[in-house]
Amino acid sequence: MPSSALLDKAAKSKYMDLETNGITQAMYIWIDGSGESMRCKTRSLDKEIKEISDLPMWNFDGSSTGQAEGSNSDCFLKPCAMFNDPFRGAPNKLVLCEVLSYKMEPVATNKRQTCQEVMARVKDDHPWFGIEQEYTLLDVDGHPFGWPKQGFPGPQGPYYCAVGTGNVYGREVVEAHYRACIYAGITISGTNAEVMPAQWEFQVGPCEGIKMGDHLWMARFLLHRVCEDFGVVASFDPKPMNGDWNGAGCHCNYSTEKMRLPGGFDEINNAVEKLSKRHNYHIQAYDPQGGKDNMRRLTGLHETSSIFDFSSGIANRQASIRIPRHVSC
Repeated sequence: MPSSALLDKAAKSKYMDLETNGITQAMYIWIDGSGESMRCKTRSLDKEIKEISDLPMWNFDGSSTGQAEGSNSDCFLKPCAMFNDPFRGAPNKLVLCEVLSYKMEPVATNKRQTCQEVMARVKDDHPWFGIEQEYTLLDVDGHPFGWPKQGFPGPQGPYYCAVGTGNVYGREVVEAHYRACIYAGITISGTNAEVMPAQWEFQVGPCEGIKMGDHLWMARFLLHRVCEDFGVVASFDPKPMNGDWNGAGCHCNYSTEKMRLPGGFDEINNAVEKLSKRHNYHIQAYDPQGGKDNMRRLTGLHETSSIFDFSSGIANRQASIRIPRHVSC
C-alpha cells in the first residue's frame, strides 16, 4: 500500500485553517498525453480571482507528461474554465486549462479548441448535453473496493441503486464527491449505485455547448482528488472485471432546440439516421485507444450493444442509441 494512503488526513486540517494573507491559490489542471489522465499544479496569486482573464498563462515540463520532447519540453497552460476549490476553500480556485505547444498551438490531446469551433458553428441549435459517467472504486491493490480479497461478492442484482451494508460499497466517497462538485460550481445533477458492486455513476448536465466538456472533466478531477482523501482509487476502465460483471460506460444524452420542441421526434430520428452512417468512425473516437478499450465492454451483453453493429430503440438498453420512452410519447 502506498505510504500516502496511510497518512493522517486529519493532521492537515490545522494547516488549512491558517490565514493566507491575501494570497489566492490557483490549481491549474490539464489532460496529459494519454488523453485520459489529468495533471495539476498550484501557483500563488496576490489578488482575488474573479474572471478567467485574471489568470495568467503558465508553463510545465511536457516531456514528463507525454506532450513534448525533452529537448524542447515547455508546454503552456491556457486557462479556459474556473471553479471554486472545495479542498482549500474560498477564495482559492481550480482552473481547467488547455495545453499549447511552444508554437502556441494545441497539442495532440487538446481537443477543446476544435470542440469550441464546432460548438460555435451550431450555437443557434442550442445543443444540450447530459453525461452519465460510470466508474469503479478500487482498493490500492487494484481489486474492487469492498470485494473479498480471495473471491467475489454475490451475483449482480441487489446492488443497483441499493441501500444497506453488504449491498453498497463506498458511499462515503460518493457523497463527498457530490458535495465537492456542488461547491465547485459544477452542474452535477445526480448520482446512484450501479449494477456491479463498487461501481457508481454521477450525472453532469444539462449543459449547453463547450460547458459540458469543462464540467465533466472537472468532475472527474474532483473524483480522483476526493479518492486521495479516502485512500481508494477511481477507475473509468470500461471493463475492470472480466466475467459476468457489468462494465462502466459514459453515456451521452443529447438534444437540440428543435428536438425539444413539439414534433421534435422527427428531428431525433433524422439525427439517428446520420449517426448510423458513421458508426465505425465514431467508435474509434470514443476512447483514446481507437475503440480497443470499449471493445472489451460493448459485447452485446450486460446492457450493451455490440461494438460492430449500430442500432437504436425506445427504452432499449442493448441499443447504440436509446431513446427514453417519455421522449417518444
